[in-house]
Amino acid sequence: MTEKSGLEAVADAAKQAPGRGLPPVHLWNPEHCGDIDILIRADGVWMHEGSPIGREALVRLFSTVLRKDPDGYHLVTPVEKMKIRVEDLPFRAVAMQRDGDDLVFTTDVGDQVRAGVDDPIVVETDAVSGEPAPRVHVRRGLWARIVRSVFYDLVETADEVDGRLAVRSGGQAFDLGAVA
Repeated sequence: MTEKSGLEAVADAAKQAPGRGLPPVHLWNPEHCGDIDILIRADGVWMHEGSPIGREALVRLFSTVLRKDPDGYHLVTPVEKMKIRVEDLPFRAVAMQRDGDDLVFTTDVGDQVRAGVDDPIVVETDAVSGEPAPRVHVRRGLWARIVRSVFYDLVETADEVDGRLAVRSGGQAFDLGAVA
């Protein structure tokens, strides 16, 4: 029997998550096995050894075993923990829809997130450029950058409150920034 590479071992462990259910990576505490040459670029492309991972299903699989620890992002299995690099945030919110009074975001890896108290929308503004940097919490310390077109849709649904734009979802109000 041949030993599997780190990438193959992570893929095998991630396959243990039935359907879109997520494995309990927050409960696993394996030893750190080192770094693996995986980079999640700011544009959402997952790279392995300098080349894009072309199989969308494999990226989705890896996203299910992604965890953020105090020392960075890791792919975690019950027996291995391998550090990866992330340029910005690990996911991108690429679609948004209203569901009653709630806003539901879809990420580039297929997660659906209902914004609310546990999964807030946060908009920070770059001090130099003044550009907004919106994000939504996905799960356990993992965030999705809200892409520009979705942010424009979000602004269109916003109400003006005391010179600021705000949206509501999950019974919460989320500040999007000052009215221009």
